[in-house]
Amino acid sequence: MLRVTAPGRAGIIGNPTDGYGGSMITCSVKKRSEVIIEKHPELVIENAFGTTTLKWKNDFENKDDYFDIVRSILRFLKLYDLKAKIRVNTNIPVQAGLAGSTAILSSVLSALLAFTGKKYNRYELAEINRVIELHYMKCQCGYQDAYSTTFGGLNYLDFRGKEYYRELDEEIYATVEPLSPFIEGDLPFIIAHTGIKHHSGDFHRPLRERWVDGEKLVVDGYSEIAHMAREGKKAIINGDWEELGYLMNKNHEVQDSISDSGEQNNFMIKAAKNHGALAGKLAGAGGGGTIIVLTLDPERTIKGLKEAGAEEFIELDPFSSGATVAKVETGEDYVAATDM
Repeated sequence: MLRVTAPGRAGIIGNPTDGYGGSMITCSVKKRSEVIIEKHPELVIENAFGTTTLKWKNDFENKDDYFDIVRSILRFLKLYDLKAKIRVNTNIPVQAGLAGSTAILSSVLSALLAFTGKKYNRYELAEINRVIELHYMKCQCGYQDAYSTTFGGLNYLDFRGKEYYRELDEEIYATVEPLSPFIEGDLPFIIAHTGIKHHSGDFHRPLRERWVDGEKLVVDGYSEIAHMAREGKKAIINGDWEELGYLMNKNHEVQDSISDSGEQNNFMIKAAKNHGALAGKLAGAGGGGTIIVLTLDPERTIKGLKEAGAEEFIELDPFSSGATVAKVETGEDYVAATDM
């Protein structure tokens, strides 16, 4: 029996340029997905929405339900004859812009690879994750979520050279630079969930089409946002929160000019700033979901966000591990399937 977990994430600055050869700073949240896999006479998937058994090849095709993530991974790995029970759970808010679906994908992928004795390094795991999400789940996506949920922690991510999707064996690896060694004390961020659900693929698809068509507003805007992330790395390392706040606000301003960030998101960002926050922006995609604010007066800011309708506050975890496999019988932990 194996237990695998993977974290959600919040984008601090640079999003959504991960799909456009950009740069980002992203951090894990304390909420995680969980998968338990064990031998079983049949191939059974369980989650909070029920149970399904996969017997015939047609059972592995997507059904537009909550089992499709596991089905997609099984098809990619061609595990049609697998005999196992796969139990999936998560406490990451659903469709909240915190990479909840990708965290499940990361944990299931690592679980199945470890269970079947296949070994990959974490860069390979992240790239496989993205291929499954894009081609098997038909979800328009960048690279941030796949890398963040696989590696975990607080990282500067650089995706230059990855502007266009390639076949898996032709992809270059992203740059993953951990920033947690430079952090002293708690990070001055608050993650507030609005309670509004959205599908990130629906948000990203039209933006990708506009970028590919060369629309100047999108192309120039994402180049500018990516540069802000590279400047933001220096600000975080130096603990220059005023500068980072300026950059985060500029990130949100540019993104909001390209695509409306959502009425509730903008309302809550304004409320946070009216209650002491230096900055506020989307933590993921727009249209609902979650915001991240930078504040040196957290009690006052949280009060203002509650009054504005925040349903839940989620903690960052800059020292989090990424996808982690544990042998349940021994309690031994291994970071990523490659280390099993």
